[in-house]
Amino acid sequence: MSEKTVPLTDLSIASKATMKSIYEIAERAGIPEDAVEPYGKFKAKIDVSKLKTSVTKGKVILVTAISPTPAGEGKSTVTVGLADAFTKLGEKTIVALREPSLGPVMGMKGGATGGGYAQVLPMEEINLHFTGDLHAITTANNALSAIIDNHLHRGNELQLDPRKIMWKRVLDINDRALRQIVIGLGGSAKGVPREEGFDITVASEIMAVFCLAKDLVDLKERLASIVIGYTYTNKAITVRELGVEGALTLLLKDAFKPNLVQTIEGTPALIHGGPFANIAHGCNSLIATNAARDLADYVVTEAGFGSDLGAEKFLNIKARIGGFSPDAVVLVTTVRALKMHGGVPKDNLTSENVEAVSKGLVNLAKHIETVQSFGLEPIVSLNQFVNDTQEEIKTVLKWCQVNNIRAAVTDVWANGGDGGIALAKQVLEVVHQPKNFLPLYDVDESVEEKTLKIVQQVYGGVAVEFTDSALRNLEEIKRNGWDLLPICMAKTQYSLSDDPKLIGRPKDFTITIREIIPKLGAGFLVCLTGDIMTMPGLPVNPAALNMNVDQDGNAIGLI
Repeated sequence: MSEKTVPLTDLSIASKATMKSIYEIAERAGIPEDAVEPYGKFKAKIDVSKLKTSVTKGKVILVTAISPTPAGEGKSTVTVGLADAFTKLGEKTIVALREPSLGPVMGMKGGATGGGYAQVLPMEEINLHFTGDLHAITTANNALSAIIDNHLHRGNELQLDPRKIMWKRVLDINDRALRQIVIGLGGSAKGVPREEGFDITVASEIMAVFCLAKDLVDLKERLASIVIGYTYTNKAITVRELGVEGALTLLLKDAFKPNLVQTIEGTPALIHGGPFANIAHGCNSLIATNAARDLADYVVTEAGFGSDLGAEKFLNIKARIGGFSPDAVVLVTTVRALKMHGGVPKDNLTSENVEAVSKGLVNLAKHIETVQSFGLEPIVSLNQFVNDTQEEIKTVLKWCQVNNIRAAVTDVWANGGDGGIALAKQVLEVVHQPKNFLPLYDVDESVEEKTLKIVQQVYGGVAVEFTDSALRNLEEIKRNGWDLLPICMAKTQYSLSDDPKLIGRPKDFTITIREIIPKLGAGFLVCLTGDIMTMPGLPVNPAALNMNVDQDGNAIGLI
């Protein structure tokens, strides 16, 4: 057994890697030295104003996945490994990823730096506090909350109705006890009592604004457009009327610069912004993506969870705002995830079960159809795990062949870029073919039409049902002329439906929208479906229980 096939943890592999100076990585990426603002030896902020703008933009390769399962699909790992494979093939490549949130890192999902020999480094620092971007976003969000409550305390000149303040505080940790609270208790000196709540930082509208703004001027304008609540006469009040968009921009100006790091194999990586895809739009920052497109011939990026969430929002929201389209879409699947969609429990995934794999292919089929509905050709990446059998792998590849779907087995966890060469070659064929990309809907369609198209064409459902509360929201949205915005669906990641228990490919279901929240700064409407929460809770056994630090300051049990 070779060294690379010996079972190791992501953390132990990362700790043994030899990193290059961040200036060497910047030079490899074509970033001039005066644009590099180092954060130690191996991280840096990049001043994009000092980059040369490319006339011919790099081709964008989007990596997405089937509906995720607790078994894990390794989408970020494939993204990093694919970028390294492009580099091995001599292509100038940059990988563009989201920043990890401490919520899942300390909770259930774990980190977001890839895995095995397909990781971005320094893994420990990126998964924890990194360069402080999420803290800056948290601070800006909560500074706005403090200003709102001070405005109430100082006479409430704008006549904000405390019962109709939409803006919430945030924290980048899963904490269900803060979902709904009361603040301002203890007398007049302690503020105005009102109901309040916390979202997780990555669900904040400031995070969405941060990731969709094209430059500082756009960032400030988007922050100014955020609706914080309504007056007693139902007039919408924005940050602009509070006059603090300048202060919020000031808090974010350094964080707004993309972060440069490297993969284990030395491919440059821009990691910036981190909205969740189940409760936000799930894509890294537009400014980092555009910087990568200026610097490289190929940009490999990912969107959170399955194609029904991150990819749908990448294609209908981010690409629309950014004015570009992906040149290829990679759809990650695994044998073990297909077995779970085929009805096998998590504790029995190591046993061969070709029948369950075949049954679970219905989920892969739906995600393929979703990508095709945008006029794009998907390439299936079968991410290999040690317990996969040849018969199970053959079952997936044969199904793809019969259905005329491009597919390649990837083994990047164990073999890094070498394990992604077959996939990279398939992608290179697709990126140079003509494309017919189109978003699924026009923004001038009604909210009802836009949500129905998403439900029917992306989820495979039959109808949308609006609760009485959502209908009141919709009436308010139409009255204010906000209905001509893209839709950001907040939905469980575990099912194509809004019921996490309906795995595989459910049919004949209705999606229930219980609330519609206008996010004018981000430029979309958030539709909350099912029981989705904007502040997650911790699981029975949080990942934090396994974490420690040794006497030399080295992390233990991070992944």
